[in-house]
Amino acid sequence: MASVSHKPEPATPRQAARRKSPVDRLLDPELFKALSDPTRLLLLRCLLKCRRACSVSEVAECCEVDFSVVARHLGLLARAGVLEARKDGRTVWYTARCDALADRFLELSSEFRTLAPESGCCEKGCC
Repeated sequence: MASVSHKPEPATPRQAARRKSPVDRLLDPELFKALSDPTRLLLLRCLLKCRRACSVSEVAECCEVDFSVVARHLGLLARAGVLEARKDGRTVWYTARCDALADRFLELSSEFRTLAPESGCCEKGCC
């Protein structure tokens, strides 16, 4: 029977940091930065519950924030892949990318399970 070759577990955090892994791509700082602001989360919740494309002015009605600030927040969420933006004349319509977000978080969850120690504690003392 052919043996499967596995890389040895890194002995130190420094060695682990140098190893490439899907978690490097999945723990995207831009995504988490986009989701870390309470106002952006409020706007995202509004779009998720609305379940349709909304203009900036419609989304601005969800909160007590100036229109230009809402537009900036929505743009940042779109650049992070959280929203889809579609321009129609002077109006920008935003839609939550529910499937893409769900897929991304499922993939991240799966990767976390892959990286979790098999036992309940870290035997190498690095945790």
